[in-house]
Amino acid sequence: MQTPETTAHSKLQLLDLIENHAPDDLVREMLAFAAHELMEMEVSAKAGALKGERHSLERVAHRNGYRQRTWETRAGSLELSIPRLRKGSYFPSFLEPRRLAEKALSAVIQEAYVHGVSTRNVDTLVQAMGGTGISKSQVSRLCEEIDERVGTFLSRPIEGTWPYLWIDATYIRVRSGGRIVSRAAIVAVGANTDGRREILGLTTGVSEAEPFWSEFLRSLTHRGLRGVQLVIADDHAGLTAAADKILGATRQRCRVHWMRNMTSHVAAKDRPVAIAMLKTIFVQETKAAAKAQWRKVEAEFEGRYPRLSEAMAGSMEQVLAYMDFPSEHWRQIHSTNPLERLNKEIKRRTRTVEIFPNEPALIRLVGALLLEQNDEWAVSRRYMRVESLKQFCDREKADGIKIIDG
Repeated sequence: MQTPETTAHSKLQLLDLIENHAPDDLVREMLAFAAHELMEMEVSAKAGALKGERHSLERVAHRNGYRQRTWETRAGSLELSIPRLRKGSYFPSFLEPRRLAEKALSAVIQEAYVHGVSTRNVDTLVQAMGGTGISKSQVSRLCEEIDERVGTFLSRPIEGTWPYLWIDATYIRVRSGGRIVSRAAIVAVGANTDGRREILGLTTGVSEAEPFWSEFLRSLTHRGLRGVQLVIADDHAGLTAAADKILGATRQRCRVHWMRNMTSHVAAKDRPVAIAMLKTIFVQETKAAAKAQWRKVEAEFEGRYPRLSEAMAGSMEQVLAYMDFPSEHWRQIHSTNPLERLNKEIKRRTRTVEIFPNEPALIRLVGALLLEQNDEWAVSRRYMRVESLKQFCDREKADGIKIIDG
């Protein structure tokens, strides 16, 4: 009987034989078959039941379809169908690379660049790890590899129906035309009718002009975005008109940012009282009750805080738009808070660079972070319940409300 050590040694010898002596087509077929079988074994063990097994006392989870992932091997690219679970997550063990030292060195080089370390510092870092150093051209080639992966991710087809779309901007300094300017990195995240979140798009530019927003939203629809009914974002001038024109969707103004804007119109000592009064609007159980409370609070502020009352005027419909949607979703769709963690991570990583040399470098770094986050979401639990989304979409269709198809 083989020990774990001899089994592992035999596997390495077999991989060496396949990689060095077998034809590429045969290698790919063998690897694809082996990968499929291993994934089925691993996910069956994790679920506590074999595929198709209806009665198992040991079952702890059910299967939930597959997700596609490209596996880069020495014999070429393989398209894997990775099993999903309804409860918990599964990630194939064999995607951990065989040559750990090789991958570690490559990862350090790429991650150092992604974290904004200069070429000279990358070279120092590699040598400190026992490497022989790396040239600027080698770093450039590795960056090209990152650009290719990020480009493929950001231009991939968008499939399915996406009722909710969150859009948020993070401002980052970039060199442009010999000057240092502030550019908005715009991130779009959607929730589909399967209850899952995905990062759908990234662009940079000046976020106030309607043509900018129209171009960005149109690029998403050209890739397949459809079915958007609510766009959740901050108060960007031009976005409301673009969302209505391109997507035919309602616009939800971020409630959290709105509250901050409103309380800036009162003295610091009065803010706790103002915040408490504003919050009474959002604890109402229906939109009609919330609108009645809004008018009451606005009237009270007219005498005590006239600047705040004036600021509230005209924003009620956009701030309370989320209440036209299922109450089960209100917590997620009333603000851009679901993107806060993502934005903090972008800020943390981009702070290392401070000033980007150009916009492509900004796209490279932020795009790599978004790709990493999207992979994490792909194997995590659903963001919304499928049943509530399906009921909502079915009701909208039954009521004769058109779901825009981009």
